[in-house]
Amino acid sequence: MAMAPCNVRHARREDVPTILEMIRELADYEHELDAVEATETTLLSTIAFAPDNVESTSIAPNAEPTSPSRPARCLLLFNEEGKPAGMALYFYNYSTWRAKAGIYLEDLFVRPTDRKKGYGKKLLVELAKEVVATNGGRLEWSVLKWNEPSIKFYELIGAKMMNEWVGMRVDREGLTKLASLLD
Repeated sequence: MAMAPCNVRHARREDVPTILEMIRELADYEHELDAVEATETTLLSTIAFAPDNVESTSIAPNAEPTSPSRPARCLLLFNEEGKPAGMALYFYNYSTWRAKAGIYLEDLFVRPTDRKKGYGKKLLVELAKEVVATNGGRLEWSVLKWNEPSIKFYELIGAKMMNEWVGMRVDREGLTKLASLLD
């Protein structure tokens, strides 16, 4: 299947309403809409954006530097009509065993009306190009166990399920408690 025409670029500040819409659409798909706390204000302060009217691609990300308070980047995909159709929100990680940087894909989303056009693959290819261009070690992400269509898609493009690993998380009150555990 040939991929439908599209354009991918790093998000700009003006794209924040679109990013938030897509985050909410993804959360709704995952039955977690009530869990979304992101706002336009918090996204503006935590994503490293590309400057207006400047070309910024996955191979040459011309964007604000990432930092502990602004750790994320976002690729946006626009369909053949120039409308926002998908996003890949990501941040950089590190492999100690490989001593190489990589990318952790926090959210990949393609709007339902734009699926089956190759857009999800295009976003993953762009992220892979960035990892390769920076001599990185890997591109990784998590997927919900019940999301069989996505799991099958990921396996078709060469991703391997990491069954030997279990995700762990500390947040909210647990994070505050852990931070003061030895006080």
